[in-house]
Amino acid sequence: MIILTGGAGFIGSCFLRKLNDEGIDDIVVVDDLDDSGKRRNLDNKSFRDYIQKDDFLDMVTHHKFPTPEYIIHMGACSSTTLTDADHYRKNNYEYSKTLAEWALYNKVSFQYASSAATYGDGSSGYSDDDDNTRRLEPLNLYGRSKQLFDLWVLDNDLANEVTGLKFFNVFGPNEYHKEDMMSVICKKFPQVKNEGRITLFKSYRNDYADGEQKRDFIYVKDAVEVMYYLFLEPEKTGIFNLGTGKARSWNDIANAMFAAAGKKPVIEYIEMPETLRDRYQYFTQADMTKLRKTGYVDEFTSLEDAVKDYIGYLEKGEYI
Repeated sequence: MIILTGGAGFIGSCFLRKLNDEGIDDIVVVDDLDDSGKRRNLDNKSFRDYIQKDDFLDMVTHHKFPTPEYIIHMGACSSTTLTDADHYRKNNYEYSKTLAEWALYNKVSFQYASSAATYGDGSSGYSDDDDNTRRLEPLNLYGRSKQLFDLWVLDNDLANEVTGLKFFNVFGPNEYHKEDMMSVICKKFPQVKNEGRITLFKSYRNDYADGEQKRDFIYVKDAVEVMYYLFLEPEKTGIFNLGTGKARSWNDIANAMFAAAGKKPVIEYIEMPETLRDRYQYFTQADMTKLRKTGYVDEFTSLEDAVKDYIGYLEKGEYI
């Protein structure tokens, strides 16, 4: 039996599809099925049971849940704009710590989601070397909550017992419920399709032209392949970056969207909300050396091909 927390969420539901495609359905999905619409991510997927996240935590802490074979912990509050520090602490740090301790006590493999938000302004680089991880200074409460758990893993010498993945900018089907946290592709495709234009944030740094802020964008289909690779080889532990290793600009994203839609690019640059300006990452690029050293050899889909594939889903309103 596999525990998959966040299994109705974006990446979690795509990984659930991957497990099903591999003939695996002895899965207990744990999530918080609110009114966001993410319950649709569970349609046409096979799993043993579904449990609300608070109910599951209660069962674990009161020793009322049987020991699984594997825990994949994707559940978290992923908003980067909330200001409730206690909410992040409980949902992202304390919850993760409880599940990890349960897994370790029962000698169960544990894979969890960290984030590139831990890298903050990038001044310490983007190496997932453990010593570098200790130096990171996230820019928002979400990143801090993920950093706290990474540090808990390192401070307790658990990097050789659990597997963490620092997800960079993941995009793709099944993110439709994420509202403000949707990728620009998902959020702006109706604008491209219906208005023939796209709006992007201006740059507020002289070393980056408007739209030339860069991120490491990774297609969700590639992300779940890495997750599955590490799932099959639980002895390959540690905290790993999960991006493509190639930073691309927001202009690149926009141009790929127009190309996929068969339209001429029209890009307008708008003011960034002041609340974001001091917490905005202008550049991210995963150092993928550590993951590659484990033996992962698959190439990542190019940004242009990934955007084209994704827009096929957006056109039809389809899910993975």
